[in-house]
Amino acid sequence: MSQFDQESIVYGVIRHIPATDPFGSRRERRVNWAAIQALPLGLDEDWSLLKREMFSMPGEDVFSGTYQTQLMHFAASYRAVEYEWENWLRQFEALLKSMYWVSATVHLETELSGKHTFSWQADEGHLPSDAELRMSCEWEREASFAN
Repeated sequence: MSQFDQESIVYGVIRHIPATDPFGSRRERRVNWAAIQALPLGLDEDWSLLKREMFSMPGEDVFSGTYQTQLMHFAASYRAVEYEWENWLRQFEALLKSMYWVSATVHLETELSGKHTFSWQADEGHLPSDAELRMSCEWEREASFAN
């Protein structure tokens, strides 16, 4: 890797508050786990920007990291992913469409275009479907002025 390569960092969390009954909660958490397991492995030849290894999911109970809210974390570093960002977002939204969730947040840190935060909200909770998703974006860029 050259010192001139542009590194991009992507990280975030998908949050889900499951059903109140234990059976429904377990079913929803397993659907989310299966959606992540369906992503390609890093060694696969499939050109996917989302890989299974990027994601981490705690167990189903309070002793293994899930009190009420199920948190699915992800992170990866890329070589200038901002040039493929529309494709990355399309793949991420396809994943979201296959899951149960109430919110998702993605942070993108780039060397050239600053920091971006992308957010999805589903106030009533999203069920696996092809329903349209609404995303908002906040951009932060540090600028220095030469004297």
